[in-house]
Amino acid sequence: MHKITEKDLNILARTIYGEARGELNHPKGGMQSLHAVGWVVRNRTQMPQYSKHIHEVCTQSWQFSCWNCNDPNYLKLQAVTFDNQAFRSCYLAATQVLFANIKDCTFGANHYHSTGIAPPYWAKGNTPTTQIGQHIFYKLGA
Repeated sequence: MHKITEKDLNILARTIYGEARGELNHPKGGMQSLHAVGWVVRNRTQMPQYSKHIHEVCTQSWQFSCWNCNDPNYLKLQAVTFDNQAFRSCYLAATQVLFANIKDCTFGANHYHSTGIAPPYWAKGNTPTTQIGQHIFYKLGA
């Protein structure tokens, strides 16, 4: 991972917001769910097929659905401000993950999907590293 910039922190916080803000109130989710999404992004920066820059990993086409222009979260993550309590929690989680103040609760995962969907093609035949809240995490290509 390269030097962390304000852009990296902001984009990661928005990615966490778009992907996992609903987990804050989930009994088995909470802040750990926010950290987990952040760790997936951070873990990808260590893989040769992804950028070393956090903001590029987050916004790479078709990687995190919240950044897809047709996703209902896209406009929400663009418009959210610090007036929003959930976004403040996502920003805190991004800060904690990027500055390694929190342990990797995903056990090195670099992919995840919601429990509310059928497992994607890449999940088939792979053993999850953990489940946190409503997301199942995987370490692929390791």
